[in-house]
Amino acid sequence: QVQLVESGGGLVQPGGSLRLSCAASGSIFSDNDMGWYRQTPGKERELVATITNGGSTNYADSVKGRFTISRDNAKNLVYLQMNSLKPKDTAVYYCNAVVFIRPSKRVGRRDYWGQGTQVTVSS
Repeated sequence: QVQLVESGGGLVQPGGSLRLSCAASGSIFSDNDMGWYRQTPGKERELVATITNGGSTNYADSVKGRFTISRDNAKNLVYLQMNSLKPKDTAVYYCNAVVFIRPSKRVGRRDYWGQGTQVTVSS
């Protein structure tokens, strides 16, 4: 069973920075794609950033140039560095792990989610 535990959320002023961390266990971390998503009340969960098991990254247009996703396979950690934060970035941020039955072929996908961490951007 894959477990994901997020940390690093909190209250920050507009223009500030936060770094979210997600600790993963229960799978071969380096074989997983990892990602960050966010959700606000009444809205669907949306993609923020993803990083594949090969290190390729993808970002939502709304965070490009401000957020950076990275991973440390030796520590089973994925990070989201968030700079130049805006009030519209306020949300619960969720860590996502995509575990493949056959990682080399990227088939047999199963998604796992953390419990979420609140990020509030406000003055």
